[in-house]
Amino acid sequence: MMNIVERELELKLVLSPERSIPVPARLTYRTDDPYAVHIAFHIGSESPVHWTFARELLVEGVFRPCGGGDVRIWPTKVGQHSVICVALTSPDGNALLEVPSAAAAAWVERTLRIVPPGTESERLGLDEALAELLAPLPADDVWLSEPWSSDESSPQEGEA
Repeated sequence: MMNIVERELELKLVLSPERSIPVPARLTYRTDDPYAVHIAFHIGSESPVHWTFARELLVEGVFRPCGGGDVRIWPTKVGQHSVICVALTSPDGNALLEVPSAAAAAWVERTLRIVPPGTESERLGLDEALAELLAPLPADDVWLSEPWSSDESSPQEGEA
């Protein structure tokens, strides 16, 4: 059974050190994709911008800087407010988003309650799929048996 943990919230898109604009966003976590978090935000385009990255990054980013490459996350304070900065890099450009720490941490905690860390692989059904793939088929015994009977492979009496 698939569960979904969603949270609508307002992020801030940082345009410069002095200027940011509010951006409505949705955080989504699905138990059928247990290693990933999905974020969709509207930045004035017709359709939302979607990003998917490792849940582990967001879990760690609540407490300390992490990530590299396309997604970097770190906690900080902006004035009196605790935020989590999410820096996204793509061929289309870069974005720096500020996510309210309390809202992000509460959402991450909900995801960890339904799929605790270390149990993600159980949600993928890999063991069952692998067992099904490796299960012998009725014809396999033909291929697994010796191609020659034992009398043909041993020398006959009198031969040398």
